[in-house]
Amino acid sequence: MSNPSPTPQQILASSAGWVAALLNVVPGLGAGYLYQRRWKAYWITSILATAWFVAGAALSQNADAETEVQNQLVGLIGLLLLSAVTATEAGMAVKRVREER
Repeated sequence: MSNPSPTPQQILASSAGWVAALLNVVPGLGAGYLYQRRWKAYWITSILATAWFVAGAALSQNADAETEVQNQLVGLIGLLLLSAVTATEAGMAVKRVREER
């Protein structure tokens, strides 16, 4: 007799929220979502990060040195903000699922 596969909620509830949050910050760009097996959240994060890179590359064309430094700072702040939001959301998702049980 085979065991039934765990539900997505069971997988999320069994994950450590702090690990998912840390993985979204340190390597960044949604690695914590891979740990939680939350594919939709991972792909949304990947699309947002890619769009941020593409927008930065498009805006930095023909920029002088001073503007380039400013563009790099804005790009870094944007990616740090994305990491902070996804880390917070990953931790809160675990908490929310555990409270529902």
